[in-house]
Amino acid sequence: MKHRHIPRRKAAVAGGAVVALVAAAVTFQSANASDSTEQHALKSLTAPAAGTLALSLTEDLGADGAGAYYDAEAKALVVNVVSEDAAQTVREAGGKARIVENTLAELTGARQTLSDKARIPGTSWATDPVTNKLVVTADRTVEGAELTKLQEVVEGLGARAELKRTAGEFKPFVAGGDAIHSGGGRCSLGFNVVKDGEPHFITAGHCGQSGSEWSDAAGGAAIGTMVDSQFPGNDFALVKYNGDTAHPSEVNLYNGSAQAIAKAGDATVGMQVQRSGSTTQVHDGEVTALDATVNYGNGDIVEGLIQTTVCAEPGDSGGSLFAGDTAIGLTSGGSGDCSSGGETFFQPVTEALSTFGAEIG
Repeated sequence: MKHRHIPRRKAAVAGGAVVALVAAAVTFQSANASDSTEQHALKSLTAPAAGTLALSLTEDLGADGAGAYYDAEAKALVVNVVSEDAAQTVREAGGKARIVENTLAELTGARQTLSDKARIPGTSWATDPVTNKLVVTADRTVEGAELTKLQEVVEGLGARAELKRTAGEFKPFVAGGDAIHSGGGRCSLGFNVVKDGEPHFITAGHCGQSGSEWSDAAGGAAIGTMVDSQFPGNDFALVKYNGDTAHPSEVNLYNGSAQAIAKAGDATVGMQVQRSGSTTQVHDGEVTALDATVNYGNGDIVEGLIQTTVCAEPGDSGGSLFAGDTAIGLTSGGSGDCSSGGETFFQPVTEALSTFGAEIG
């Protein structure tokens, strides 16, 4: 298990809370949840504003809160609670209260059960606030005795969890933004950053080891040296630039233009995002879950990832996930491709910056 430094999740992680904001396209119906009667006017909110309100309510509600998500059509925050008193607190704050069956403590316990009993390669799990369940996903490589074991563990969790399958295979996308090369391998640059007043860039940790040299062309002269790499557990790395290599704070849009990057921010479920990578260039999609755990196999388990519908392929690893001028994540891995689709997981940028003591620049 990794030791994480995650100040970005202060309220959400304390007590096991996972604050998630989900787009309105997701149906609100759930077999174990019911909507509370509203007696206060709903606040009209943007997704970022809803995220801020959700974090505030998580602190106020404590154990009576059970996650939240964003209704993009109504522009409202929906907050899961387990008591009528908590529901009233949500309404008074301008949110929509929804009384559910499973507490965050119960869902956190379900996550721990999966970690203890079913750490099977080719699986992932994340809390879904819309269904108020832990959603466990098995890729196509999970079969036979391992699939049976996973099914038994999930069934043992009852109403707290459900099992889904994906046709692809969970794997790191080795081989976002501009291409970077080392030892015959190719990844993608994530974001240019500054550490101790010196220019660096961040990328995926599974792309290389500390001490490896990186160039911007296959067989080209080195433009930087990897000074820190963390994988598995986390999936981020820091490369220090050599010499006078240009390092603008922007992302290549592969259409002759670039997106300026001014800051780093946290993802919210339902957020519309874009990814830039050296294999498939620019694609967009939606954040579908936070704090996801993925078992890529061979003991390569990564936690705390952002799950999305954005496609990616080998060589896109390390590439930029962004929303406008805000850096959100680094491409880690997933299943599928940009022809058939699939899900892709991203390392949160804010965690990488905090760990390295760096900032966007």
